[in-house]
Amino acid sequence: MTLPAEGTSTLSGRYVLGEVIGRGGMAEVYRATDTVLDRAVAVKLLREATGDPSDRARFMAEAKTLAKLNHAGLVTVLDAGTSADRPFLVMELIDGPNLSECCTGTALHITRVVAVGTQVAEGLAHAHAAGVVHRDVKPSNIMLGRDGRVWLTDFGIARLIGDTAHLTRTGMTIGSPAYLAPEQVRGQEVGPASDVYSLGLVLLEMITGRRAYPQASTEAALARLTTPPEIPAELSAGWRTLLARMTAIEPAERPTADEVARELRRLSDGEDATAVTAVMAAEVGSTKVMPRSAPTVSAPPVSPSPAPSPAASTRSTPVEPGRARTSTPRNWTLIAALVGLAVVVGIIVVFVLPGGTAGDEVPDGVPPALEQPLTDLHDAVNGDS
Repeated sequence: MTLPAEGTSTLSGRYVLGEVIGRGGMAEVYRATDTVLDRAVAVKLLREATGDPSDRARFMAEAKTLAKLNHAGLVTVLDAGTSADRPFLVMELIDGPNLSECCTGTALHITRVVAVGTQVAEGLAHAHAAGVVHRDVKPSNIMLGRDGRVWLTDFGIARLIGDTAHLTRTGMTIGSPAYLAPEQVRGQEVGPASDVYSLGLVLLEMITGRRAYPQASTEAALARLTTPPEIPAELSAGWRTLLARMTAIEPAERPTADEVARELRRLSDGEDATAVTAVMAAEVGSTKVMPRSAPTVSAPPVSPSPAPSPAASTRSTPVEPGRARTSTPRNWTLIAALVGLAVVVGIIVVFVLPGGTAGDEVPDGVPPALEQPLTDLHDAVNGDS
């Protein structure tokens, strides 16, 4: 095991670190033992040190806010501190797989989509009511407990990392490109509606078995600025309406997490959510607490348009017959969309893809509001952050 600090594998004289059970771009997660309470915990240790006392104070203040969240669907932050000036968080150790182990490349039965989505939405609603935004809702941050509960992990940790470890600069886009909300891509203010958008993409992925924006990192992030995700036409009207609202480009048009939870409960047909997710967890052989982050993928050549997502193969909710939404826009709408797409493609080719502009220069003609977000995305894709 690589020791987290020189000459020691114990943090704060209390947490004895074991094996690494998760690794991301900015931190490692260890299975650990709390020697005071004699229990197993998970410890997330940031790689970068923060020697500034004000940084440490802000980190502890944020950690205390997260620790006050008390909900069955949120992984609890138990403790926080620094070791050799490296911040760390101590969290519950969850026995169960993450959602990405269950749904990657597989269309799930609609009953399972409802069961998972309801519990995640309820957890988000609790956190949003306390003024806390997740900012990185994705399948690998959703755990399926053996007891049937669904847990949302890393709640607010992205904000802690960005604010205290000097790993990002002000305004940096934090989150996973495949699930970012449009406002996150633009570097604008992130709020509860951003979490709702990301959850909408997770639900779509569970239903269809594929990501709504499957392109490489930066291309996937930029695509949603002009193109809403495709929603299978054969879904019931209730599902189509909910998913369209959750993934609206404008945050103000999205429902709250509490409204999402209520609507999902209405669509559940009385199914016991915990019983459904307990079966899902039992079907996955391995047990993990925090998944390893997916490796960075270099961006492929830009395609004119993303491939359509297939519909889910099995569903318990009746499919309502009727005419699918027309895909032929008015002439001016089409022209505007093509212009927007051309701008996005030009940005990707010139600024992000291999062979584009070197360094951090933003190409000429980019709208001022997108200059900083594009610089941040460029750094993230190229490992500069």
